[in-house]
Formats: sequence, structure tokens, C-alpha cells
Amino acid sequence: MAPIDPHSYTDSTHPFTTHIALSLYFDFSSSIIHSSALLSLSSPHTGDLSLDTRALSITSVVDAETLTPIPFSLSSEIDSIKGALLTVSLSNQARFLISFETSPNSSALQWLSPPQTFNKTSPFVYTQCQAIHARSIFPCQDTPAARIKYSAKINIPRTLSAVMSARHVERRVPTAGEAGSACDDSIWCAENRVVEEFVMEQPIPPYLFAFAVGEISHREVGPRTRVYAESVPSVLDAAATEFAGTEDMIRQGEKLFGPYDWERFDLLVLPPSFPYGGMENPRMVFLTPTVIKGDATGAQVVAHELAHSWTGNLITNKNNEHFWLNEGFTTYAERRIVEVVQGEDRAALNIGIGWKGLNDEMERFKDNMEFTKLKTQQEGVDPDDVYSQVPYEKGFQFLWRIERQIGRPAFDEFLKKYISTFKFQSIDTETFLVFLKENIPGIEKEINLELWTEGTGIPPDALAPESKLYTQIVSLAYEFRNGRMPKEDEVADWGGQEWELYLEFLPKSVEASQISALDARYQLAESKDYEVKVAFLQLAISSGCRDYYGEVEKTLKEVGRMKYLRPLYTYLVQGPGKEEEKILAKRVFAENRACYHPIAQGVVEAILSKHL
Repeated sequence: MAPIDPHSYTDSTHPFTTHIALSLYFDFSSSIIHSSALLSLSSPHTGDLSLDTRALSITSVVDAETLTPIPFSLSSEIDSIKGALLTVSLSNQARFLISFETSPNSSALQWLSPPQTFNKTSPFVYTQCQAIHARSIFPCQDTPAARIKYSAKINIPRTLSAVMSARHVERRVPTAGEAGSACDDSIWCAENRVVEEFVMEQPIPPYLFAFAVGEISHREVGPRTRVYAESVPSVLDAAATEFAGTEDMIRQGEKLFGPYDWERFDLLVLPPSFPYGGMENPRMVFLTPTVIKGDATGAQVVAHELAHSWTGNLITNKNNEHFWLNEGFTTYAERRIVEVVQGEDRAALNIGIGWKGLNDEMERFKDNMEFTKLKTQQEGVDPDDVYSQVPYEKGFQFLWRIERQIGRPAFDEFLKKYISTFKFQSIDTETFLVFLKENIPGIEKEINLELWTEGTGIPPDALAPESKLYTQIVSLAYEFRNGRMPKEDEVADWGGQEWELYLEFLPKSVEASQISALDARYQLAESKDYEVKVAFLQLAISSGCRDYYGEVEKTLKEVGRMKYLRPLYTYLVQGPGKEEEKILAKRVFAENRACYHPIAQGVVEAILSKHL
């Protein structure tokens, strides 16, 4: 076997899958999808073919043309990271059909009961496949090196709707054989079901496969953009207002990076349990409702996911060891878009928040500096466990360093050439460095490329942003150490990002009375901006200010975004003399576990097991 990815059973000597045709029958009563997948390979293959699965029940594998059975085996040995190896024994075959079922414990799926949704009336299910969770929905070569096109027939209750990161073809009544296998039960019968068909005609890595099913409506916000959410007018209206400027951002992205190749850029606001700020699924970005802040600053998350349309979706890292090629480039591209649309000060604040976050990650990984590198070694490592700001912010700093060296106009031309050269490909760090040196001769003499990509820590030629507003905020944060609270006229024009940056630069442990006084004046614990609220609550926990533990508990029960769960749970349980806090963390997680996405459940469980 010749592995291509430390997180996949995919063999580099086997042909890649080029197309998957899926039929998915959703049973909300059991949280199971009854499925079939027609896989088409790039060429006929004789011998064993390795596929990734996790918690799938395989019923049969047959030849797509003759329907004759094909031998297969599902490993009884389950790797804690990669899952179970499905081996299909082919005889000069290029197309075969797998019948299977998902598990209620699929790591990519969260099934929500009506009380867990916004509208409280209908169930909801959605996917999160990054980094290696597509294999828990369908058997595949679950590595970004193997890009696929796909089609999907989604069979769901008539009262619900489906959306996908693909082009919608039609909504229709089921045909013969699509009604389900238990039509004596009225809920399964054809008259109570509909089929939604989708196609994705451009090759994507499996982690970008995405769907959601629920009571979903939409608002038009631009010629290429609809905002989707549960059928709750207040959520839809707030989202439409927050993201009204999306078309302007798309146009600016096209000016900077070349044509937008995905036709549409729709946005789906998910229930609060969504574990990320956003997920860049092509044609339909998934978003947490916490980005709806009421002042359009949440659109910066949209700018990041939009930037992925060029850096990440068009050009993808070959495997997760080169994740910075996705996120470092996208963070750079996002800030270029924000700079044009919202101004240089706003972009500088983004850089400043990221700079502080990068320095904090150095502390987090001080006992395992491997994960402060851009190019990492991840054999035997779960990518969810080492997810961090390093690939985002160190990757950004690397590209910003190159820009400073050669000048922005030259770097812009380089970026456009890079994107047009590698579009719809999956590459590694070496490929990028070769291209960099070929197109910017002598760059390796000016910048230590090896130190940047393979060295630990933050290189000495990385920089904090230069901005009058950034400097003023950081200066005020340092004055707080000496007991000086910012005056009201100094913060009169501050929004969420200014407060977030200020709080991030405050010392992690100050007198509880100082925390209470700051909140009494500015009501930070009650902020509608979760970036501000969570940054303040971290300070409250680290300072032992237990007056705010009720707000901490409320927050942990309101949202499932890992950006907030990870620090709050960590601060509660980390360090000596925190018995009360540990009891609180354990109880809140036990009460709210089912409301978190499986990925978030695993992250919190890892935090608690380390410290309890």
C-alpha cells in the first residue's frame, strides 16, 4: 500500500474516484440515512480498492452494469482516526454501486429535534465534513487529493426542504422504488415524501460535500446570493441585513483574484449548534448565527468563506499536513477584501486580533511545537485535535512577508497566476515553493522559506499590524494593568472588533474587582457580540470572578461554536484549585452534550479528560 494521506486509507497506486451518484433516504425517526453510492473511477481497476468509512453499515456492492455482486470486506479493526477500511475487489471494473446506511452516531451529521432548532416545530439535520468526516456519510477516498464531482437525490418528508453545496435541479414526487421499504407506515409513503435533486459539476475535495434538511426559507440579497435559514422571519431578516453587501465583496474578490468560478454564492445560517464560524462549502457557505451581529461586521466571516472560493476550493491542500495552503492564503485574501470594502483600519484590527491569537497558540502548543509549523507531521494525529489559528495566522504572516518583499502589485500578479495555474487541483507545500521560486527568482535569498514553512514558532520577520487605531487600543489595554480603565470618550466609536482586541490584550489574571468594574461601566458580559462576550468571560474565569459563572453557563448552553466552547471549557478546568469550576464544566457538558455537534462533543471531551 502506498498511502497518500496520513488520515486516509486511500492508496496512491489506485485510480481515483471521479464521480459519485448518491441516493439518500432520510429517516428522522431513527437518525439514519438509507443510501446508495454509484462510484465511477478514472480508469478500470483489477484488484483491491481501498475506501474510507466510519460507522457505516455496508449492505452490498454490485457491478453498475450487470448488478452482479462484487466481493468486499469491511475491516473489523476500527482506527480511532481513520475509521474502518472498506476493501472492494474489482475485476477490470470502473463503476460499482454500494448500498449502505449511516449511523445515528455519524461524526459528520447532527440530527436536531424540533426543540433544538430555531422554529421549534420541525427536525433538522446538517453536515460538517471537514476535515475527515465525509466518510461517515458515504464510502469514499476521503482525502482532498481525490477531487470528485457528484449528484444527489435526497428523499425527505414533504414538509421539509433540502439545500446542498451544489446546483439544485428539481423538487419532485418520488418515483417507483424511491418511496422507501416500509410503506405500510404512512410516514414512509410516497405521498408524504419528496425528492430534491442536485448536481455538482466541478471537482471538489470530499470535505466540501454538504447538505442541510429542515424547514428552510430564503431571502434574496444579491444577483448571485440568497440567504437561507430556518423559516423564522426574525433570523432571515437579520441575516439578510447583515449580509446585504455580499455582492460588493464578490466583485472585489474577482478584481483581486480572478473570475468567480462557482456561479452562485449562497449563505445558509444554521442552528446555534454549528461548530464553526463558517464553512466554505462551494455555492453555499454554512454559517453560525453568532456572526449576525447587527452591524454588518459579521460579514467579515463571509469575506473569509468567500475568499475560499479561490484559495481552498479552487486550490486545495493535498492533505491536512499542508492545511496552511487553504487557510493562510484565505486569511490573506479575506483581509485584502475587507481592506477594500471596510477600510484599512478594519483590516488592521483583523490582523491585530490574529497576531494576538497566533502568539496565544504558541503557548498552547509549547509542549508540542510541531503544530506551530506550517508544514506539519500528522501521522497518528486527529486533525480536529490540533485545529488552531497557526495555519491561518502564520500562513497569513508568511504571505504578507512575501508581499512586503516584492511589493503589492507584483504579489497581486503572482497570486492571480498561482490561482489560474493550480485551479481545481490539490497541491502540497513543496509544489507551492517550487512555483514561488520559479516566478519570483531569488526570493529564497531574501526570505528564509524553510524557516517559515518547517520551522517552529514565529519567525523574527513576522510583524504586528501598523495602525493608529490598533496602537491606541493596545496602549489602553496595557494601561489597564496599572488600574486605568478606558474613558467613555475614548471608546465612544468602538464596535465589537475594537472591544475584542482590547480584551484580548488584557492580562489573563487581574483582580476580580477590576473585571466587575469594567463590566459595570460597559456591560461586556451582556454583549450581543459573542466575540466580545466570550473574551470577557475568559477574563472573568481566569480572574476567579465567580459572579459571572451564570453567564458562562448560559453561553455554553446557547452556542455550539468551538471557538467559544474550547476556551471557556479550558479556562474552567485548567489549573489547580478549580474544583468548583470543574464541577460546573462537567455538569454543563453533561446537560448540553446532545446539543453540540459530534465534532464539538469530541473536542470538549478531550479537554475534560485531560484535566478531570
